[in-house]
Amino acid sequence: MSDTEISSTQSLPIDYVDIQRARERLTDESVVKSTPIEQSTSLGQMLNAEVHLKMEHLQWTGSFKTRGAYNKIKQSTANGTNSFVAASAGNHAQGVALAAAKCNAEAEIFMPTDAPQTKVDATRGYGASVRLVGHDFQETMMHAKQAAEDSTAEFVHAFDDAAIIAGQGTLGIEMYHDLPHADTVVVPIGGGGLIGGISTAIKHLSPETRVIGVQADGAETVIKSLEKDHPVTLNRVDTIADGIATGGISEQTLSLIQQNVDEVITVSDTEIAQAILLLIERAKQVVEGAGAASVAALLSDQTDVSGETVMPLLCGGNLDMTRLREILDHALTAREQRLRLQIRIDDAPGVLEDISGVIADHDANIHDVRHERSIQDLDIGEAFLIFNIETSGSEHADTIITSIESAGYPVENVAISGWIWPDTQCIASLLPKIILNCYRMTVIR
Repeated sequence: MSDTEISSTQSLPIDYVDIQRARERLTDESVVKSTPIEQSTSLGQMLNAEVHLKMEHLQWTGSFKTRGAYNKIKQSTANGTNSFVAASAGNHAQGVALAAAKCNAEAEIFMPTDAPQTKVDATRGYGASVRLVGHDFQETMMHAKQAAEDSTAEFVHAFDDAAIIAGQGTLGIEMYHDLPHADTVVVPIGGGGLIGGISTAIKHLSPETRVIGVQADGAETVIKSLEKDHPVTLNRVDTIADGIATGGISEQTLSLIQQNVDEVITVSDTEIAQAILLLIERAKQVVEGAGAASVAALLSDQTDVSGETVMPLLCGGNLDMTRLREILDHALTAREQRLRLQIRIDDAPGVLEDISGVIADHDANIHDVRHERSIQDLDIGEAFLIFNIETSGSEHADTIITSIESAGYPVENVAISGWIWPDTQCIASLLPKIILNCYRMTVIR
């Protein structure tokens, strides 16, 4: 066995007692509050299950991260430490910033250069200093660790720390008391601290409850790590779920996953985007990619929860508004509620009117049309008409395409294989729901 492999006899980094002690430290409601659960009838009907959303995205700072950060920093300040350094894509940054402020300590946070501006601003708003360094989480962490070594500050790891894991585990106790009869809980995985803590608590309180972990395809490390029996680190991650895009787990978190997690699956960015849209439409909740991953897992064909009582964890709500339009547009395109049709025509008078009439006959809304003549594949006298159309879904879209073809026009749905540049009209109908949810959240104080 290599130095990085985990012995089956190695003691686990935390147990249930550690989580109980962490919970005793998290009694200040201005630091961490109990977040609600809400039954989703819509998801329940889709899954033939009883689905209760655990809405941790309504936590102060918009995510669970304050639980672990405060448990860590509270103990360290009691031992005389008053300065902390952390690396984060955003949520851990805010958790450390708030925890340090509540403990009258200083915090310096290193964040990737492409970190969402909303998370950067919020971290500064809690009183921490922010340094934007590194193109990904691993590079950012390297700089943060070096800064800690060069100073008297203590490094606060996002997941590879027993105190952090135990603090996140308090959410597991809360989830159990929210829904003691849950058959399955679904938890997103980045570095594994969250699921490590939650699964420890859940399996102690309700051993028969199934714990499913979910990662994004573009940041998947756990399945590979389980296969190799040691932590695997990615050189590059690529996912819209930046909150779980750590690109690696630790020996500590892997050991807890091996011990307590029943199943780990992955979901695509398209599935995550669709889950974000569904949660806005049906639950009136705005969550980030990491927070929606649990719902994406349930909606995938990889899980069967029929007849069960299920609790997916919405672990974060810090969705970058500059990406919201892109994410929602992609989700609508995947549903075929947005179509981009490329139609080959003889460039003659009346053709545009003819095709527009076919589309109008099926009560679809034409958002815009572009006329392209200067394309290499076209013969002289031919053109492409490119329609952006809004439909009610895939059946409606298929009917429109079939009708255009029946009218004698070759048509290709070019949105299936690519992204459409977003516009405001398709998002406008969702804005009242987004505004309502932001009013309800009030997570940034």
